[in-house]
Amino acid sequence: MLYDAHNHFHDERLDPWREQIIATMPSTGLGEMIVNGSCEEDWPRVAELARRLPWVRPAFGLHPWYVKEHGSTWLAFLREHLKSHPQAVVGETGLDRWIENPDIEAQIDCFKTQIALAVEFDRPITIHCLRAFGLLDDVLRSVILPRRGFLLHSYGGPAEMVPGFVKLGAYFSISPYFGHPRKAIQLATFARIPLNRLLAETDAPDMHPPPELNPHPLTDADGKTLNHPANLLVSYDLIAQQHQITLENAEQVVAANYTRLFGA
Repeated sequence: MLYDAHNHFHDERLDPWREQIIATMPSTGLGEMIVNGSCEEDWPRVAELARRLPWVRPAFGLHPWYVKEHGSTWLAFLREHLKSHPQAVVGETGLDRWIENPDIEAQIDCFKTQIALAVEFDRPITIHCLRAFGLLDDVLRSVILPRRGFLLHSYGGPAEMVPGFVKLGAYFSISPYFGHPRKAIQLATFARIPLNRLLAETDAPDMHPPPELNPHPLTDADGKTLNHPANLLVSYDLIAQQHQITLENAEQVVAANYTRLFGA
């Protein structure tokens, strides 16, 4: 069974293909996917997919890109969704200095608030981080963290920081995008992450693999390449290659890690 630890299957960019994907995904060996809402507008769509599909686990969070736009009742709305979905993950949340004019203090405040929610509800949390790994480390060390741990999705931080994050409870997921030659340095970092802390993700419809590794090409009306959720196996292949294990072993390792972090 394959497990996608992070995607955005609710994203409207996938609307033209969603029903076809729904019909075919179980035949790919998928056991479960975690569909992450990033803002208040997303959460009902994620909840509807989880209600409809037994292989969708919802995640609800406020992404750092949207902290300037949230409404006054966002926290109550988030709490309501977490209460209504006992298996839901908190996220995607985190820190991002890559975006234009980031409000870092607002990001930190929203991030800490969501960490506290994860602790309160005893849920794992999915974390996004770009160009802020030192700050992320500082924040994580300043708060009580979820008992179950947390996911650093599409980890792009330094290999040297991996042991410290592991001690704090981190898991690390790899996406098909790391198969691009320009991502070779980041890909090599995953060889230094302990096997018992690795997960696979697609981040679909983003983070598509390079053409030579893309068995499920998907292009929107404007000619932009999108990532198909069935490209999950590419991530497993990358784990197997980096750790010099068989694909079957990679599947077993990821299944055990996924269950340990997110529950059965």
